[in-house]
Amino acid sequence: MHSKPKVLMAMSGGVDSSTAAVRLLEEGYDLIGVTMHLFCPDPDAALEESSCCSLDDIEDARTVARTLGFPHYVLNASKHFSSCVIEPFCRSYLEGKTPNPCIACNRHLKFALLQQRRKELGCDYVATGHYARRVQMEDGSFALFKGADTAKDQSYVLYHLDQETLAHMLFPLGEMSKTQTRNLATKSGLKNAEKSESQDICFVPNGDYARFIEEHTGMNAQPGPIFDVYGNLRGQHLGLIRYTIGQRKGLNLGGGTDPLYVVGKNAAENSLIVGAQEDLFKREVRAGDVNLISGNTWEGELRCNAKIGYRMAPAAAEARCEDGQLVVLFDEPVRAVSPGQSIVVYNGDRVVGGGEIL
Repeated sequence: MHSKPKVLMAMSGGVDSSTAAVRLLEEGYDLIGVTMHLFCPDPDAALEESSCCSLDDIEDARTVARTLGFPHYVLNASKHFSSCVIEPFCRSYLEGKTPNPCIACNRHLKFALLQQRRKELGCDYVATGHYARRVQMEDGSFALFKGADTAKDQSYVLYHLDQETLAHMLFPLGEMSKTQTRNLATKSGLKNAEKSESQDICFVPNGDYARFIEEHTGMNAQPGPIFDVYGNLRGQHLGLIRYTIGQRKGLNLGGGTDPLYVVGKNAAENSLIVGAQEDLFKREVRAGDVNLISGNTWEGELRCNAKIGYRMAPAAAEARCEDGQLVVLFDEPVRAVSPGQSIVVYNGDRVVGGGEIL
């Protein structure tokens, strides 16, 4: 008699990971639930519904595990979270970039750290509630595909996965829609079936990134000059961390009839660059810290679709590998390319890989 495959079920306390647990139990897996305690800015923020790692969320995960009948543990990952997510987030902003901390959290905690814990506990897989699909190909390798529900597809934040990790991953919601997920949660008697989605970055629940960075680093952002794309002095900014590429409001430049937008930052000179709407568009995007899910590069140009943001629709492009970088040439220019964000390349619904925009 074969023993059931053991799964370390990553549980955020939300409806997605809870329903993923239901699916796996239905399929005959043996589950151990784990919730990572990542960050608690203050006692009040710990109870914020918009946070994805609050004390309430941990209790919700524990309740679901008890309801479904499997053990649940809390993993204190706060030091790891600080070193792998918060510190790089602050550093990236201070370097004039716009980081995506959710990708860093997925990469270093929800996958790397949990895979390590999986091995320690003798589990076969780590499972999450992400809307993405893992497929084993004919040659035995693993591929990552978009989730069947295009409105919920989360493959963009998973481009960093490699063959070793995918071999030990399960995404039970990959073929489901959000409506189906909630319906199954309700049918299974889960108390969080109608729980709202987390929206904000968990360690900045009020969305004030600049204030968080200043308080966390003890450094006050310094004012500096605003230049237009022609090098003309146009005003003064209040600190580079307060601005993002594509921003129009809050520049306080006065005068002029044509609107101006943030088109770049020069952290070395502490200057902000502004330009017209057309100055926001680029065709070529370069990325470093590249990961290709197959592990293999390719020769020449790869016809593909690519996206430079989670909510952006994939756009037609050609991609090539060049000196360790991923170079993507879009058919039509894309707006507000932001260094520090990620570009992800797709071949149809299959994720080829991605990297951090330079």
